[in-house]
Amino acid sequence: MVLAGGGLIYVGAGSSGDDPATIASSPSPTGPSAEELAAAERAKRVKQLDAALKKVTTGGAEFSVAVLDAKTGETYAYRGATKYDTASIVKADILACMLLKAQDADREPTAKEMNLAKPMIQLSDNNATTSLFQRIGGKAAVTKCNKRLGLTATTIDVHWGLTRTTAADQIKLLTAFDSPEGPLDEESQETAFDLMTGVDEQQDWGVPSIAKAGETATVKNGWDTRDADGGKWVVNTIGRVTSDDVDVSVAVLSHDNASQEKGMALVEKVAKLTRKYLKY
Repeated sequence: MVLAGGGLIYVGAGSSGDDPATIASSPSPTGPSAEELAAAERAKRVKQLDAALKKVTTGGAEFSVAVLDAKTGETYAYRGATKYDTASIVKADILACMLLKAQDADREPTAKEMNLAKPMIQLSDNNATTSLFQRIGGKAAVTKCNKRLGLTATTIDVHWGLTRTTAADQIKLLTAFDSPEGPLDEESQETAFDLMTGVDEQQDWGVPSIAKAGETATVKNGWDTRDADGGKWVVNTIGRVTSDDVDVSVAVLSHDNASQEKGMALVEKVAKLTRKYLKY
């Protein structure tokens, strides 16, 4: 024990009590790491987004949303496991299964298949969809295909528009159109990308509304109303926003909308909130 400025400082065994350089206070705590700070910031933004979505005025409609940031691997879901009717977003699923069927046969899609797939995706043509759905094997074939795509919460209906799915499953489908580890090869992914970036101008809403200048958006929207639902509308949008710095997949599903227009406004508002708070 040595005196230092009138006080006592303990010098542990193996230390030199005679060297002032060894008489020092304990090091300050290093504080949180960069990773811990990023995780805390992410948790804060998620909490803020949850709160913002809870405040969305829907007029009685219900919605869910899921997001995957492929650059960071971060995911987000709000009611992501709740099932909704697909309406026409199932056409992207049928496209994936058509492309996979061609791959399995070690061939490119035939001219007939592409002549059905193009209006199915870009014009949301129902007759073309029914023809292609039947051509690739209908409910049984698409159900089997979805197992390979990882769509565990999607239930295909013989009436394809009544297929049930979740926002989380739709993110898996969008990932299949992009991931090098998925069942679709690069050529199939390029075909899907070309089709889903070329939708008719009147159907270029939903996910594309969140794309900024210099970014590209893929999209497949779905909308439907039935007497069984009291004239209420199902309105859904799925797609990706990409650039050199951004690669984000977004799925927003909704039902019980008073009109198609109100449903479109709702899904776009929800999508925009995810971009605002998740800052992608």
